[in-house]
Amino acid sequence: MLGVLGGMGPMATVDFMGKVVRNTPAACDQDHIEMVVCSAANIPDRTAAILGEGTDPLPAMRDALRRLEAAGATRIAVPCNTAHHWHTALQAETSVPVLHIVDAVAETLAGEAGCRVGVLATDGTIRAGIYGTRLAERGFACQVPNATGQAEVMRAIRLVKAGYPMEARTILRTQAEALIAAGCNRVVMACTEIPVALASVEGPLGDALLDATDALAQACVRVCMADAQVPALAIAA
Repeated sequence: MLGVLGGMGPMATVDFMGKVVRNTPAACDQDHIEMVVCSAANIPDRTAAILGEGTDPLPAMRDALRRLEAAGATRIAVPCNTAHHWHTALQAETSVPVLHIVDAVAETLAGEAGCRVGVLATDGTIRAGIYGTRLAERGFACQVPNATGQAEVMRAIRLVKAGYPMEARTILRTQAEALIAAGCNRVVMACTEIPVALASVEGPLGDALLDATDALAQACVRVCMADAQVPALAIAA
């Protein structure tokens, strides 16, 4: 059973759950994987903690982890990119495998050797090197927006969290296009709020965007179906 350590933020958690369902090759209810969700909206801001401006979120994440364990989760997903700064600490707390969102993105990028990857993410994700370090190990170079652009990305993320994804769309589209213009072949939407705003983007830019939330959902479906010994089926892209 997949445990979802969510609430960071709540809308992004719902978006992730929908992607798990849509990526599951199911003909009826019983074909879907079981999920238990803890939308722990009380977890302190992750970026603030990384920047030394807020409360450590690890204790609250640990509490949510315990609730998922008690509910019977056999795999755990954390649909928050910035929270993966504490991935190693969380995994040390449990024998239940905690999937890593950057590994899921790297699997999606497999076969695109030499690809230059733009990263749209929170200040915390960028400061912690969550993508840059892990993708570099797989041979991918990363690029992030300049200081002005990054401030705009953060403004857009806050708009989505406040319930204004339409207002965030233009901001994020502009920053994604700037990364493409700077030579990036793909742009990872590396904050779970960003795909909520850019869901309807099509054309060349849409083709270049890589949804980290969707990559994590696909990875969850693969491992949970393997755990259940379900015959291999094509997972929707």
